[in-house]
Amino acid sequence: MKVIAIEGPSYAGKSTAIDHLRRRGIEELAFVSDCYVQHIARCEDIPPARPASESAQLASFEMFMGIEHARVRAALASAKPVVIIDRSVDTLLAHAHALDATLGYAVHHQLRDRLQELPFLGPDHTLYLDVPDEVLRLRRKLAGHTATEPDYLLHEPVFLAHARDYFVSGTRPPVSREVTVVPADTSPTTVAHAVESLVTFWTR
Repeated sequence: MKVIAIEGPSYAGKSTAIDHLRRRGIEELAFVSDCYVQHIARCEDIPPARPASESAQLASFEMFMGIEHARVRAALASAKPVVIIDRSVDTLLAHAHALDATLGYAVHHQLRDRLQELPFLGPDHTLYLDVPDEVLRLRRKLAGHTATEPDYLLHEPVFLAHARDYFVSGTRPPVSREVTVVPADTSPTTVAHAVESLVTFWTR
């Protein structure tokens, strides 16, 4: 089983690319799983992006890894040769890396150690959608979320820079075996084509 992950900051276009793939019938060949938060029934149960403490961040990780475990079971049960996921465990590690850098926490290494004890889908190939923060803010505003909402950590430039660094710098190697950086001006259709090419290569 091969795993393709679509990564990038909030509003980068990951879910839109997944929607394009579904409309093009990709689920005939691959198992597709939505972003972690889509598996949480109530919005109020989604852990905050900015945890109040290291222990809160660790608790959030355990919650998301429970969803990851369910993903693993569903992917295996599907018996499909390829799995496509909107975000992967690298999202959780990139988030921890950025929080360590911005808030002075020290949990990234703890999450990596804990990860080895838990079932997860390790991506064979990740497409990282590289979108600048000013574009993300505009997309968020167009989606109806106020640009002045306070404390929106996920679009703070410093946080974004550290999260991006996790995927592209190689300082802390991602779990994914290979990462392809997709430029900001790439359309969701082009991302879908890139994923389809990988699926075709692995299923032919």
